[in-house]
Amino acid sequence: MSILVLSSKTGGGHEMRANALLHFGDLLSTKTCVYRPLENGSSFYNFGTNLYNFIQKTYPGAHAFYFKFLEKASLHRRSNQILGRDKYLRLVYGLQPKLIISVHAHLNHGYFDLVKHSVRGERTKFLIYCGELADGFGFSRHWVNPDVDAFWGPTKESINAAILRGMPKNKCTVVGPLLRSDFYKNVKNSDREAFHKMCNLDKNQTYGVLATGANGANSHLAALKSLKKAGCNLKIIVLCGSSHSLINKVRSLSDRLGLNVRALPTISAKNMRILLTDCDWVFGRPGAGLTSEAISLGTRIYFDVSKGIMPQEHNNLNFLRSNGFRLVLVNRVSDLGYKLNLKKEGTGVKLVPNKLKIMDGLEEMLRL
Repeated sequence: MSILVLSSKTGGGHEMRANALLHFGDLLSTKTCVYRPLENGSSFYNFGTNLYNFIQKTYPGAHAFYFKFLEKASLHRRSNQILGRDKYLRLVYGLQPKLIISVHAHLNHGYFDLVKHSVRGERTKFLIYCGELADGFGFSRHWVNPDVDAFWGPTKESINAAILRGMPKNKCTVVGPLLRSDFYKNVKNSDREAFHKMCNLDKNQTYGVLATGANGANSHLAALKSLKKAGCNLKIIVLCGSSHSLINKVRSLSDRLGLNVRALPTISAKNMRILLTDCDWVFGRPGAGLTSEAISLGTRIYFDVSKGIMPQEHNNLNFLRSNGFRLVLVNRVSDLGYKLNLKKEGTGVKLVPNKLKIMDGLEEMLRL
């Protein structure tokens, strides 16, 4: 018995949820694999993924046009038009999954039909986990396929959005956010001390965080200049992902500006949890990954919308607005320091993870 997770590296939220499902598979002692049909299926699909990430990194506001194209083009909706379908079916036949879970809007139709029309069809269940926090312009119609076995979402707002688009109510369940395994655990003092030592943090020292998307979407250099202009005296932890060039630029600039900065490469989920738990604030894009992790811990967020807002990011902001969150949108990164000096208010909503509900739901799907 096994689970196959369908994901994609478009943005970072899909991969965050795929990694979370690997953890749940381990907890259930069930072999769990992740496959990325868009990156591995064909060079054409891979080009589309890279284009998505390029737009997200350079000018997110322009993604509205690409989103509208994808909504209309329906490139992955018909099974007979799926590129790389033979490779995908070979994987399914070899793995023989009891359950296939899609965490991406464009993997819910053609890839579902390919399996259902195959010899494995009747023995394989298909579950959609939609990571959108609420309805909005960026809630893709491709999320909804009434023929799948179940549809899960993190909030009642995301479930209502799916029902509004035709998902049967009896197949829908609110299970809370799908977070990486360390976000369900209490932090050990030894782990916190080790992280603080790595970041040269004194005990109980406050600090701010400049976050980056999984694909490098950030405004770190402009943000540091703004903090200097505002007379920031906090320690600043700057997340730089896999970009060694960005790390060097951040270090060089912070030295020139005289700021107390620690630039970090990609960090573990455990350290990200410590970071978001202990920091005074975090500044980053309003993507579902960072937003879900931060509000599950009650972290104060300042949202970087300086290059426009992606359609999917609108959904997350809609959720926060409707649940009492005091949104601080930074339209110009040069205003970040000024925004930080304004009166601080409560963070509003907290998105509560429900580990047992997810485990119980997966166990039930595997038994059916």
